[in-house]
Amino acid sequence: MAYDLASITTGASHRPPRIVLLGVEKIGKSTFASQADSPIFIPIKGEEGADDLDCAKFPTANSFADVLAAITTLYNDDHNYKTVVIDSASTLEPLVWAATCTRDGASSIEKVGGGFGKGVIEAMTEWRQIMDGLDALRNHRGMTSIVIGHVTVKPFNDPTADSYDTYLFDVNKRASEAFLRWSDSILFANRRVAVKKEENGLMTKSRATGGGDPTLYTQKRPAHPGGGRGVYGHLPYEVPMSWAAYQEAIAQASQTT
Repeated sequence: MAYDLASITTGASHRPPRIVLLGVEKIGKSTFASQADSPIFIPIKGEEGADDLDCAKFPTANSFADVLAAITTLYNDDHNYKTVVIDSASTLEPLVWAATCTRDGASSIEKVGGGFGKGVIEAMTEWRQIMDGLDALRNHRGMTSIVIGHVTVKPFNDPTADSYDTYLFDVNKRASEAFLRWSDSILFANRRVAVKKEENGLMTKSRATGGGDPTLYTQKRPAHPGGGRGVYGHLPYEVPMSWAAYQEAIAQASQTT
């Protein structure tokens, strides 16, 4: 590409968002994604979230090559889909690692490149192919991407404060960091838990009394991921877990930014 003064542009560029949707089990992540604009799912082996949903979906991807084939089909063929959903990155990771092992001729991800943690570094080649493919759909097909992921609870040793437990994306740290940097909107789905304190003699105990409606948390907190760039960084902290409510929050934030 030639760069000269004529190639300079000004003003904000509004393109379809790249969404990473994380959340606890059975919270309705696939249902939320199915409410997006003209979605099509790429279901991954081991994931059944979209099985009972009345939405378009490819056959279940049993290999990394299947996922790339689905993305390539959406890029090359004429269609009216406006949102591509990978369900989920957590179950995609074993397929990514298997492809990395095949490429390296290794029997396991731990032995790729001679070991010593080089396997997960090498696997970023495959992960980047996924992100590049989704970017191609965004740039050339105008498609929104939703990458669904599970979470796990792990301790976080904060160098500036006491340690605490936090929800983390349930893929390798390198892949997690790459996807979170890549995304325009990071959403965390959970239920609000009501906690009741009970006096028991000289002791005070806290007891969870049940959760509320499924909620999207759009901003990062010590307990969970979240955040966004541009208008997605100005959303309310809590949004009801529906695509309509999410779009309404974006519309309102757009008027004030």
